[in-house]
Amino acid sequence: MSQMPKIFIDGEYGTTGLGIRQRLDTLPVQVCSIPVEQRHDMKVRLDMMGQVDLVVLCLPDDASRESVAAIQSLSGHQPKILDASTAFRTNPAWVYGFAELDPGQAEKIKKAPLVANPGCYSSGAIALLHPLVQAGIMDQNYPVTINAISGYSGGGKQMIASYEVEKNAPPFMLYGLSLEHKHLPEIVHYVGLSREPIFVPSVGNFAQGMIVSVPLHLDTLSKQASVNDIKQCLKQHYANAEKVAFVDEEAAKLSGDKLALTDQMELRVHTNARQDMVVLTATFDNLGKGASGAAIQNIRLMLGV
Repeated sequence: MSQMPKIFIDGEYGTTGLGIRQRLDTLPVQVCSIPVEQRHDMKVRLDMMGQVDLVVLCLPDDASRESVAAIQSLSGHQPKILDASTAFRTNPAWVYGFAELDPGQAEKIKKAPLVANPGCYSSGAIALLHPLVQAGIMDQNYPVTINAISGYSGGGKQMIASYEVEKNAPPFMLYGLSLEHKHLPEIVHYVGLSREPIFVPSVGNFAQGMIVSVPLHLDTLSKQASVNDIKQCLKQHYANAEKVAFVDEEAAKLSGDKLALTDQMELRVHTNARQDMVVLTATFDNLGKGASGAAIQNIRLMLGV
């Protein structure tokens, strides 16, 4: 673009919106805002949307759908849209905003008018499993189990307050035990699974960071894959990736906040002495590559900055 592109964040005052707003200070863009007291006024928001190059939606699902419908009703100029909710992540009209998904994904994001920012847990699970299914190492019907822990900032303002202000939150908490987490549809869709995984998320007493882990018995995989086969699959898939790296290092311990305050993701394969089972891990910041950092990566691609 010849002029500095304009961006409006619809939902600027939430956790993800604030994270994106802070990171935009590093980019050559003009951020357009409306007064906080008018953030629920659709007319004011729509007037602003008609003046910018990109609208970033940081809203609940239903509110995102409402905003998208309003934007698409505009006559004349329509901005590109980056949506951070779960509303459009498996919608075929939208491009999935995980730039490292496949070699051509970043180019698709560049050209797309509609991009769905990925979920945090799903980013880690998809990064680990999509290459294995694509290579035929894991069958589409494999009974996957995903365990994950996130920093409490992923729970939004109320959970942050319970840890930092009220100080009455538990040190560790499993949740989503109904086994129907909102990130499951995109994990199934972009990994390419025909069977829904068992996914057990948890929250720890640290602000930012995330580990997604997947245990595997090698003799249950569709190919007679070795530990080295799995490592080479991940290494090759992400050889030229911008923000995702395979680390050929079997750490005895991993801290949930290892990559806090960064926008990077590290993938590892951990094994035992017999090399007949592995644990795959993705380590990253739930607000970095898991949310606002991924959004900035997509904004850069969509606006060419």
